[in-house]
Amino acid sequence: MTSKLPPSAANQLWGGRFASGPAAIMEQINASIGFDQKLAMQDIAGSKVHAAMLARQGIISTADAEAITAGLDRIAEEIAHGQFTFTTELEDIHMNVEARLAVLIGEPAGRLHTARSRNDQIATDFRLWVRDALDRLDGDLKALQGALIDQAERHAGTVMPGFTHLQSAQPVTFGHHLLAYVEMIGRDRSRARDARARLNECPLGSAALAGTSFPIDRDATATALGFARPTANSLDAVSDRDFALEYLALASIISVHLSRLAEEIVIWCCDRFRFVRLSDAYSTGSSIMPQKKNPDAAELVRAKTGRVIGALTGLLVVMKGLPLAYTKDTQEDKEPVFGADETLALCLAAMTGMVGDLQPETEVMRAAADAGYATATDLADWLVRAIGLPFRQAHHVTGRIVKLAEQQGCRLGDLALADLQAIEPRMTAGVFDVLTVEASVASRTSFGGTAPERVRAAVVAARERFL
Repeated sequence: MTSKLPPSAANQLWGGRFASGPAAIMEQINASIGFDQKLAMQDIAGSKVHAAMLARQGIISTADAEAITAGLDRIAEEIAHGQFTFTTELEDIHMNVEARLAVLIGEPAGRLHTARSRNDQIATDFRLWVRDALDRLDGDLKALQGALIDQAERHAGTVMPGFTHLQSAQPVTFGHHLLAYVEMIGRDRSRARDARARLNECPLGSAALAGTSFPIDRDATATALGFARPTANSLDAVSDRDFALEYLALASIISVHLSRLAEEIVIWCCDRFRFVRLSDAYSTGSSIMPQKKNPDAAELVRAKTGRVIGALTGLLVVMKGLPLAYTKDTQEDKEPVFGADETLALCLAAMTGMVGDLQPETEVMRAAADAGYATATDLADWLVRAIGLPFRQAHHVTGRIVKLAEQQGCRLGDLALADLQAIEPRMTAGVFDVLTVEASVASRTSFGGTAPERVRAAVVAARERFL
């Protein structure tokens, strides 16, 4: 178990400058071990690489480096098996690990902190953690894309209304609609790769703020930890939290995408639409209304977006007025990132499950697509193609025909040819070929369009691009 410093000896953390330990409230506000223990494995990995580099450079002995490594490996095992005691008296993950190392190996533990500071140590640990989080995130996003693509393939020809302003606009297919989210998530994955590339520079060796006089090899430690290069400026390295902000910005955009899909699922499940059904696995009931079946998983995904966006806003406010270099304010960087990461992982898992669980009510969708004069644009396009009207004139003629259908309380395809010809004498019976919703979607064969043949091709392409 870890060795605890008595409160009167807590000044050992900071050296001879302090004659006594901190006040109890200072210990409470200053300690970060309650949350930064999440960085334990990253901290140990960085320390092992640092010790090995110090030995190669002749700054510490090989024997000391080997003892340090063995001790750190034991600490990692203790943490993994829940046998490590974290204490607030030791403030943070760095000092908790170092104090335990001193108990295990004695004097060599004191050599580990040569040529580094907790400032570059935490910057390195946190980058490693966020990098790992981005890698996990890519896998979660890929799983959601897979669920969407599978549903899109099954429903490449399932007709539904397409909306603008939440008003019926033109018929589309359910598969085409779902593939829109595949594209959104694809951009999210691209942003994650870009963010990973930008953060992949190693602060270790920047020390407190000015670098170090020891002959360290920063390229070696960067390479050993999987970074592309060491950071170029020591002041920037210890004070930069752009990578955390970028992670939260990415998480916020992803959450907005999830919230949009969640909102659509809520709408589609309601009695006024009944486009889809969710099973009991992703629904709840009412304590008073036995008939209710609520899409609560979707509603909670929608709501939790606020948490993630709030985390981004909070950290932006923390960082906005900080001078160079390190200040204790940046201790507030980790909790919002950890919280957003947990929230986002939960929402992605829930959404992936819901997408796979969705059961479209195809006949209800088709009937809704056939309402609201959704083939009006097809009629206007036919007037342009068949009789050569300019589109603006065709648009005007179609508007008059829609008004007539409203007056008669029928669909466009149910109007008599004579009624159509009373508005535009050159109309022929051929117009009725374009006024079904199936003909409408089938005609949208432009690249990226909703024609079932295009959707099936898009499914194949999406599997190649993303899965």
